[in-house]
Amino acid sequence: MPETHKPDENLLSDFDILLLAEGRHRNLGMCLGAQVMTINGISGVRFAVWAPNAQRVSVVGDFNGWNGTQNIMRPRGAGLWEIFIAGLKPGETYKYEILGPHGRLPLKADPVARELETPPATSSIIANPVMAEPRAAPLRHTAPHSLNTPLAIYEVHASSWMRHLDGRSYNWQELADRLIPYTKDLGFTHIELMPIMGHPFGGSWGYQPLSQFAPMPELGTPQDFAEFVDRCHEAGLGVILDWVPAHFPGDEHGLAQFDGTALYEHADHREGFHPDWNTYIYNLGRFEVRGFLIASALFWLQHFGVDGLRVDAVASMLYRDYSRKEGEWIPNQYGGRENLESVSFLQELSTAINEYCPGALLIAEESTAWPGVTRSAAEGGLGFTHKWNMGWMHDTLNYMAENPLHRSHYHDQMTFGLVYGFSERFILPVSHDEVVHGKRSLLGRMPGDEWQRFANLRAYLGFMWTHPGKKLLFMGCEFGQIDEWNHQAEVSWPLLQWETHRGVQGTVRALNHIYRTEPALYERDFNPVGFAWVVGDDRSQSVFAYFRFGDDETTPLLTVCNFTPVPRQNYVIGVPGGSWQEIFNSDNSGYGGSGVGNAGVIPSAGQPGHGQTHSITLTLPPLSTIILRRS
Repeated sequence: MPETHKPDENLLSDFDILLLAEGRHRNLGMCLGAQVMTINGISGVRFAVWAPNAQRVSVVGDFNGWNGTQNIMRPRGAGLWEIFIAGLKPGETYKYEILGPHGRLPLKADPVARELETPPATSSIIANPVMAEPRAAPLRHTAPHSLNTPLAIYEVHASSWMRHLDGRSYNWQELADRLIPYTKDLGFTHIELMPIMGHPFGGSWGYQPLSQFAPMPELGTPQDFAEFVDRCHEAGLGVILDWVPAHFPGDEHGLAQFDGTALYEHADHREGFHPDWNTYIYNLGRFEVRGFLIASALFWLQHFGVDGLRVDAVASMLYRDYSRKEGEWIPNQYGGRENLESVSFLQELSTAINEYCPGALLIAEESTAWPGVTRSAAEGGLGFTHKWNMGWMHDTLNYMAENPLHRSHYHDQMTFGLVYGFSERFILPVSHDEVVHGKRSLLGRMPGDEWQRFANLRAYLGFMWTHPGKKLLFMGCEFGQIDEWNHQAEVSWPLLQWETHRGVQGTVRALNHIYRTEPALYERDFNPVGFAWVVGDDRSQSVFAYFRFGDDETTPLLTVCNFTPVPRQNYVIGVPGGSWQEIFNSDNSGYGGSGVGNAGVIPSAGQPGHGQTHSITLTLPPLSTIILRRS
């Protein structure tokens, strides 16, 4: 039987307890949970857990026959319990047996566990010690946060990107061997992983996590994941993790009623329960809960060295009446619908990340007109570095789904995004949410016969890559997957045997190359002087043309989109003089197009047009986007 530490010796420091009570302990992953250490020359494991309303807490596992009378924890201040058990080693499973105010609870997993059993098993695992010093994140200072650098994100569901013939998911090492070179070859700058924090139900895609400090065990150990991140960095790729502080599931071994009371969640379901997702809402008015979540965010950024976090469901956090009917929500202290506790939490989160992980990305999935999402917390904003532009995505995909004969009636859906396009630092997201639940695949949304569907998709991608805003594309969209995404199967890789699908993939590869090598497409992404309409009102022909400008010494680019299947000869566009050369054409025969275009250098004529001193005469291919550089 393992030996329990003497009861008269404190384990947690008084300073730890003070910081925990104030919600300011930024390194909970090294403080609470199971920590392998040596005390007075004796090796073992120190356990610490927050359960302020418990009458008794014990650590149970195979090492004591799951007997709660053997290793009873000692209460400390601020609702903390602690114990040192000699002789325990990494790899042992454990849980907490808690006697709450109203009796014994189901055995609870450790909220700060750093390693987990594979579902459906639910125990925590004593993890190997993490490094005392944060891991390096070499890309933070060169690409992720800087506003005038390219940011092209490949969004991936790690469990279903590629699978073995028997249906098993690739593990982290296998993903490193295949996913990293694939993403690098296509020219993306970052991989964004849908939540890889431990979650009991795979069908939630990770968006109902119970483990804010442990990666999902199905793909390997925490060390395996850390090595995956290192290999991404070695290849020059950043890593972004989806992170979920908005809600958590009610599995009995998890956080719900953790000590027999509403501890992490609100007691009143009008504040503490999400009707849409059947999940609990974190009580962000409680210092300890805020500190728990902020420490989780810092843990992934520091100890795994990831380059950023994309925060899920921010809109649901900001509004107390989110997806609720009248009478189903509680107003704030001023009678309003704004969730002031969430606002304060997000500001504290962004401030902490700026302090401890400068240069890290913090991206908001936020679909409303909440002001100042990407304004600093010091200036009254939420402090995110970027925000998903959900409105742009919905409008443009609605336009593309229309028959080209009718697109003239929906012309404004392609231009409206520029009305507010510089109000935040936007990312243009074509994410997993757009290719599930009957929405069809990205290719499946496109109208027309087979040739037109592929041409529409290539033209749309060209429009997206030249539009102000950083880029995000979900796996499978880069080669025109036919079916909706299915998390239980891999991406439809056999489609790449067909020229049409390879053509879409080649389009994305070429666009990423141009994006990364033409500063006009990224240097002034968030500055209105970096964009100018040339043709924004030709609704009868569904033609759009616009300039992208970088810094003063940067060569400008001209993008022209023709969203009808009719080639347009002798289309005159005003330019500021000089010669122009076509550097990209989505109708290129190498991508599966018809090969119509503008070869060679196109000199400008002295005829003014569109407010410019000169003009050029172009051939616009059918259903296409072309990019021209001033030479």
